[in-house]
Amino acid sequence: MSHNEQTFGGWRSNKWIRAAIPALLLHCSIGTVYCWSIFSQEIADYIGFSKGATEWAFSFAIFFLGMSAAFLGNVVEKDIHKSSLIAAICFALGMAGTGAFIYYGGLHKGSPLALIGIYVCYGFIMGIGLGTGYLSPVKTLMLWFQDRKGLATGLAVAGFGAAKAIASPIMQSMLTGLGEGGVYKMFLILAVVYFVMMFIGHLLLKKPDGWHEPQKTEKGQRILDVIKTKPITNYIGIWLMFYINITCGLALLSQEKMIVKCIGLAASVGLISTVSAIFNAGGRLGFSAWADTMKDRNTIYKIIFVMSIVLTGLTILTGGIKNGAGNTALTILVLALIMAVNAGYGGGFSNVPTLLSDHYGMRSISAIHGITLSAWAFAGLTGNQMATWIVNHFGETVEIDGYMVNPVGYQTVLYVTIVLYAIALLLSLVFVRPTNKTTSGK
Repeated sequence: MSHNEQTFGGWRSNKWIRAAIPALLLHCSIGTVYCWSIFSQEIADYIGFSKGATEWAFSFAIFFLGMSAAFLGNVVEKDIHKSSLIAAICFALGMAGTGAFIYYGGLHKGSPLALIGIYVCYGFIMGIGLGTGYLSPVKTLMLWFQDRKGLATGLAVAGFGAAKAIASPIMQSMLTGLGEGGVYKMFLILAVVYFVMMFIGHLLLKKPDGWHEPQKTEKGQRILDVIKTKPITNYIGIWLMFYINITCGLALLSQEKMIVKCIGLAASVGLISTVSAIFNAGGRLGFSAWADTMKDRNTIYKIIFVMSIVLTGLTILTGGIKNGAGNTALTILVLALIMAVNAGYGGGFSNVPTLLSDHYGMRSISAIHGITLSAWAFAGLTGNQMATWIVNHFGETVEIDGYMVNPVGYQTVLYVTIVLYAIALLLSLVFVRPTNKTTSGK
């Protein structure tokens, strides 16, 4: 065999080139969906609608991410090349369409067509790209890195979490640097950039040689049969604790900037937001890599929930959010809670596919993981809205350092999240039975 043939063969069988790099290209692109808060006000102002009206575009994007993953999991299972191509096309098309409708909205202020077009493009079309793009590299990574599945999936999902920290300053500079109409120009430019990144990822992504997919059976039957290999309460427990972790994470993180202002750190909001994004990405990588060393991967969820309960409880007992301004110890406690929730939120995402594979095997993992991501869809509709409702109905707005905030409202959110975290811990202890990872390769 010639040197060139050996080099080419090594390239084709390199797990970093065929799995890790394409996973990062895909996830670092679609993860920018979390940059919505950077430009949502600009979109609202440009098309002549309230910020609240445009916010639904993001909620729809997360909802359709989860639902497309649930319904297209079998497509991913059968053909990752088809699913990754669908992801690249839908994500880029959704971004370009969003830019086009923002442009239209600028010409026709207050046009319902512009708002509906943004809902459809950013919410529905991009949502399909998000769901298929999120799922496509996960099983491939676990097949290439069977001895360190958590590290591999954590690496990719960390890319999803880190995307906001990477893209935020770029988007901010584009919004100001592109002048009038910068917000729609940014979407059109980034649609091309992300399509190129995702298309390269699509071309590189490949399952290892020698892996054979299971024989086709009646549609939908195999997944249910696989789930039934364990008591149904086992899967229900996994789904619910995943849902609760996301709901609590979104409830607190959606109020993060206002909480930071509440404790007197308004000047550091940008820095703290970046640090919290790093904790989010670090939790995705760190918790999943740590879980590789454990006999039962579910232990990680117990650690996440206990950590969240302890820090939330301490913040409730001390009134940390209400009394944090000017008190160094309480300020540190509230920041620790924010960082811990970010890390646990990220770790919950990265550990789900590997936990499922430990319980139900690898054969249908994309489909099962997809169905489980429906929890993300529903949490995306409930987490933020729950926190907003509580803040609007409890406490009152006061001025701290020139900013109008509701300390009692944010503190009240914690009473709900600590109860939900306690329920999730009970589910983890009682419903999700221990596994020794012996099913992971089946």
